[in-house]
Amino acid sequence: MQMMKWNLVALSVAASLSPLAMAASQDDSKGFVDDSTLSILTRLQYMNRDFKHGYSNPTNGGRSGYRQDTGLAERINYSSGFTQGTVGVGVDAYATGTVNLDGGKGRAGSDMFQVNNDGSEAKTQSAAGGAVKFRVSDTVAKYGNQVVVNPVFSMSDSRLIPEISTGTLVTSKEIKGLELNAGHFTALRTQTGQFNDSAGLDAADFVSATYKFSPDLVAGVAASDVEDNFKKKYLNLNYNLPLVEGQALNFDLNAYHTKSQGQELSGKVDNNLWSLATAYSLGAHRFTVAYQRSSGDTPYAYGVDGGDAVYVANSIQMSDFDGAQERSWQGRYDLNMAGYGVPGLSFMTRYVYGDNIRTTEGPEGRERELNVEVRYVVQDGAAKDLSMRLRVAYFRANDAYIQAANNNDIGPGNDDIRLIFNYPLNIL
Repeated sequence: MQMMKWNLVALSVAASLSPLAMAASQDDSKGFVDDSTLSILTRLQYMNRDFKHGYSNPTNGGRSGYRQDTGLAERINYSSGFTQGTVGVGVDAYATGTVNLDGGKGRAGSDMFQVNNDGSEAKTQSAAGGAVKFRVSDTVAKYGNQVVVNPVFSMSDSRLIPEISTGTLVTSKEIKGLELNAGHFTALRTQTGQFNDSAGLDAADFVSATYKFSPDLVAGVAASDVEDNFKKKYLNLNYNLPLVEGQALNFDLNAYHTKSQGQELSGKVDNNLWSLATAYSLGAHRFTVAYQRSSGDTPYAYGVDGGDAVYVANSIQMSDFDGAQERSWQGRYDLNMAGYGVPGLSFMTRYVYGDNIRTTEGPEGRERELNVEVRYVVQDGAAKDLSMRLRVAYFRANDAYIQAANNNDIGPGNDDIRLIFNYPLNIL
């Protein structure tokens, strides 16, 4: 689970991962080689999850009450330009490798490394793949291995390497302000999986549209059909209201409707989930309040359609606050220290409380979570763009929540610490 997923942020990430981040139109193509990019990302990550209230780590047979892993990853990404002409042709390729620096049977389960049958972790992991792409005018079709970022089909990048999907994605920007996407995917590799279909995806189809009415108003819709799992619909409205210089209000509405189908491999699903967040920006400060509501007979469902396919305000580090009938409230504060002479340094803290979770025993389930995050990006010198990020979460829940959620990864309470170093290097 990631920090709050604003739709505009997701769209910018999607652009950075796709060939559209290069020349926007085939008419502007400089050629297969001249528009090529080659980059290397080095990631060092430490994770520790300390379970509370006597709860033990379920992945090791209860031999300890915590999880802990440290790992190093190298991620190489190559993206060619498009050949010139009416139809441009190009290729993308990637290679990843991870090394387990510190982990073992008694501490496994952080989803950084594959866990073997005896409870031990893989010492190294590697993967490679690629995709072919075509461009006509302002439309790109891409087939192969991809990192897709879409509200109803979204890959997670919260560990050493991202999830990777296999299939076809078509993105069109023929009309100014309008972006259309259509995808058909037949496999999804998890962040620890050694096989393309390790997430159990048979087939997923989705379409989405985003329209920028003005610099301050953006609307988006999406729909997906995940075979033998569920169908999903999504709506987003984002409005920014400038007040005076240095001050603005932002309103962000996200909503999902999810219903199971076919063999119901994700279980019985009948859920409506929506959130409304309001943020007030004042110079270097940003204050946010959010309300989120889940209704229907079951919790929200995702995962087989990507570990980040939950674009709602209260989906945070540990919990998504999306239980059956759950309602939740958030208060958040962000500080950008560039306004105080320290560019690259930022701070965030938030608190979310959820209640009214439906249980089979009668008492309502309740949960709460506090997050604190500090991030620094080196601004210049040999280590320019090196980022250091500390994420801390404190999660607690009552007994009724544990019975309703049946979530072994969270338990009745835990303290979760993540330290992440990223060093990007652009070769081409």
